[in-house]
Amino acid sequence: MRIDVITIFPEMVIEPLRAGLLGKGIDKGLLDVRVHDLRDHGSGKHRTVDDRPYGGGAGMVMRPEPIFAAVDALDAPNARVILMSPRGTRFDQRHVERLASVEHMILICGRYEGVDERVVEHLVDEELSIGDYVLSGGELPALVVIEAVSRLIPGVLGNVESLTSESHTDGLLEFPQYTRPAEYRGWSVPEVLLSGNHAEVARWRTEQARSLTQRKRPDIMHDLVQDE
Repeated sequence: MRIDVITIFPEMVIEPLRAGLLGKGIDKGLLDVRVHDLRDHGSGKHRTVDDRPYGGGAGMVMRPEPIFAAVDALDAPNARVILMSPRGTRFDQRHVERLASVEHMILICGRYEGVDERVVEHLVDEELSIGDYVLSGGELPALVVIEAVSRLIPGVLGNVESLTSESHTDGLLEFPQYTRPAEYRGWSVPEVLLSGNHAEVARWRTEQARSLTQRKRPDIMHDLVQDE
């Protein structure tokens, strides 16, 4: 998979890409992430990429010309172009699974009061948001998308079996996890996990996952019941 990130702050994206499993996946060639400075397509001595909004109002708006030019320069007509925006569709595991099959993505990081609407109407394929709140820009959301999607690329994770039991993978939150010691400060690990009975362990984990989801995320549980 190739992912191109367009931003006015490349350093915000580059450094995190070097860490952890994501960095190892890139080093192995399993994922090709390229970060591009939008100001390379800006105008004038200051490489300007924004201007005042028509109709008045506070803040600045990102101009369409630099964004269109940055995408055109990539010469990737089949890439999926995504704008990270607080008004976009909320990013969830279903989006992760869908995007994991995309060969080439271009992530545009919005800034200021937003981007010229012509970018939305005539350039991007979709807008994505990582939550119902506002950040200063789309760099951190872009990293969230890259991190989440990369984990589904074969070879990025050391143990692919861990994907099957994670929160949201099957619509439920993940069951509680325990490790050594079996007792700590008087708190004991549930006996079933020490029993060696795999069927009972599996049953306990399923029950715990459903109970935990019902307690902490009843909205998810409601959707799951509706689907069933």
